[in-house]
Amino acid sequence: MASLVRMVLREGMLKSRYLRTASLRTVIIAVDKNFTAIEKHKKYTITPKIHSTLDTSKRLYSGGLPLTLELIRDRVLLVLKLYDKVDAEKLTLESHFMNDLGLDSLDHVEVIMAMEDEFGFEIPDSDAEKLLRPADIVRYVADKEDIYD
Repeated sequence: MASLVRMVLREGMLKSRYLRTASLRTVIIAVDKNFTAIEKHKKYTITPKIHSTLDTSKRLYSGGLPLTLELIRDRVLLVLKLYDKVDAEKLTLESHFMNDLGLDSLDHVEVIMAMEDEFGFEIPDSDAEKLLRPADIVRYVADKEDIYD
């Protein structure tokens, strides 16, 4: 009997991934390919569960808020304020990373990587070398996302 139940469940899993509840009794003597349990005088039908095409193991992301220059500026400044080597009092849009904020080249690379994580795209090294102020990053992200005044 246990092997019969396992076979029914296995066949159901292969065809529909899951089965709705089914009433199986020890009086069942066979199961045909249409999931019909045959008894001496009665039939019990096992119905496959219908699933939507949406699989719960997938993650779905929205596009997020529409970007504006003000939102980009605020996000860039927030990321820089949260960076432990940047003094928040000295930070403005026109602050130079090396001259005004005292960052070295490795810190600059970390800032660029943080901006890549924040905005979700990669900044090529040739472009990253030119981003020396927060205003440069704001302008670069706005150009990349086609946002204009």
